[in-house]
Amino acid sequence: MAKPLGTSNFTLVLIIFLYLITYCFHFHIVECQCQKTKGKASLFIFGDSFFDVGNNNYINTTTLDQANFEPYGETYFKFPTGRFSDGRLISDFIAEYAKLPLLPPILQPTSQHSYYNGANFASAGAGALVTTFQGLVIDMETQLKNFKKVKSWLGNKLGKGKSQNILSNAVYLFSIGSNDYLSLFVTNSSIPISPQYQQMVVGNLTTIVQEIYKIGGRKFGFLNLGDLGCLPGLRMLNSSNKNGCLEKASNMAKLHNVELYNTLSKMEKQLKGFKYSLYDFNSSLRERIDHPSKYE
Repeated sequence: MAKPLGTSNFTLVLIIFLYLITYCFHFHIVECQCQKTKGKASLFIFGDSFFDVGNNNYINTTTLDQANFEPYGETYFKFPTGRFSDGRLISDFIAEYAKLPLLPPILQPTSQHSYYNGANFASAGAGALVTTFQGLVIDMETQLKNFKKVKSWLGNKLGKGKSQNILSNAVYLFSIGSNDYLSLFVTNSSIPISPQYQQMVVGNLTTIVQEIYKIGGRKFGFLNLGDLGCLPGLRMLNSSNKNGCLEKASNMAKLHNVELYNTLSKMEKQLKGFKYSLYDFNSSLRERIDHPSKYE
């Protein structure tokens, strides 16, 4: 059984990322007349297992893409929620810091949906490409469709003006891309590994971001990719190497991060009002791999 991702090791990650998000976006009070929103900026969350709070509990998939069993959730919730963690996720801490409630999975059955504070669309195993683990996850295009349903819900509840105010002042968080590369190594993929592949992955992500921008989104937060070759599943494929890491996968993550950085920089110049924070998750994770005793 895979060991869940502990929250304590990521305290510094959270502090820095929360600072960046707050500094760039301020989570400022929105002048909204709807009492249910209480003026707070909303949070819309997209991506993979780093942000999935349980959406995969409600789809037909394998246990490889689910975390609704022990020991997940044992430290904070005291039961498995579907989060790939022993406690809360980065997105949970950000919501708490912004004085928002923990956002439930968008697919959670309930008699009374409420999206004034935002929504979580993330799905463990998802990639920027629709073909990544297709049929087993909620792909990014579907996550975007679910967001558009929430947009319609807000419009019906609040009217065009007030709902647009929420969307334009909201923060949109993304953690996506890891699975697009992992899938090349753990499946019988015939896709050639090339710089064009990174461009395609980042291009699909930015297409989603641009669509949200057209709808009214202006404030975005991103995590870049960690050292993929050092993940346990890929280390197993390279056991003969001295440090065990699969260098080819790690290099793909590095190329992806450069492409993402350059693309977001261009978007900031091209799209009026577009603001973003890009957290260097790769360096932070590498620091913990190289110096684990510092973070015990």
